[in-house]
Amino acid sequence: MSKPLGKPDRIVVALGGNALGNNPAEQIEKVGNAAKSLLGLIEQGNEIIITHGNGPQVGMIQNAFAAAHEAIGTPAIDLPECGAMSQGYIGYHLQQGIGRELHKRYKRWHVATVVTQMEVDPDDPAFQNPTKPIGPFLTKAQAEAEQAEHPEMTFVEDSGRGYRRVVASPEPKKIVEATSILNLLDNEFIVIACGGGGIPVVRDYSDKGAYKGIAAVIDKDAGGELLAEDCQADVLFLLTAVEKVAINFNTPEQRDLDELTADEAEKLADEGQFGKGSMEPKVRAAIKFARSRKGRTCIIGALDKAAETMAGLSGTRITG
Repeated sequence: MSKPLGKPDRIVVALGGNALGNNPAEQIEKVGNAAKSLLGLIEQGNEIIITHGNGPQVGMIQNAFAAAHEAIGTPAIDLPECGAMSQGYIGYHLQQGIGRELHKRYKRWHVATVVTQMEVDPDDPAFQNPTKPIGPFLTKAQAEAEQAEHPEMTFVEDSGRGYRRVVASPEPKKIVEATSILNLLDNEFIVIACGGGGIPVVRDYSDKGAYKGIAAVIDKDAGGELLAEDCQADVLFLLTAVEKVAINFNTPEQRDLDELTADEAEKLADEGQFGKGSMEPKVRAAIKFARSRKGRTCIIGALDKAAETMAGLSGTRITG
């Protein structure tokens, strides 16, 4: 379906968790710099939705609670709650950074963070093979003690550095708060949603189908892609720590890519060009979005070059 004449582009901007820095002070600085580009997009007549990663941030929260639990008996906090906390404090920094920029420009737009749940299938095969490490490193004795107390958890040895808990990474199926996000957009809010891919939840049919949290990690790029589809976005920006997608990365034969079709990107991904845990999830999300509707584009670029990326002067564009 083509876009009605005069309708503004709706853009989802995904900020990588690593690109937001390693501590709150760095995050405030980087968010402040990004806010200028984000506001520039709106001043061009676009509607924007912001999502973000949370890997370093949720790890910091988990480690803090684990240390407090060990030291003074603070209650243990599981992954869904840690994810919700990270959405809250990253959203808070984004609201403040964007709010400051709005104030400088005498704009009266509103900004709101939606703590977002993401429904997953409890029968997703990923739950049979958890692979995502979370939380602090443990000794073998500590891991065995945790396993005895929580038999539903899985712990694995991690490259000689100790033992870590691993959880599943299921496919996102439904954004629980999608209607709320769309209502805010329709009322001219800048919306921040689906942080960290969303908080994984499943239906609890012993409680009339209510949602309950489940310990898992949703790929943030897959979550951002679903958000872009559900919000009927025209463009998906995936902003990270590198300027462009590249083949033969970190070798003398490295070649940065400016434009790719979805078919070309898929061929390179299938050849293993992008790295399973780094660029490949972004490229796969870009392919899915570009193919989801005619005319959609995904752009992958660096957060510190957001203005150039959004102006088409940097980054890699992937089209259907």
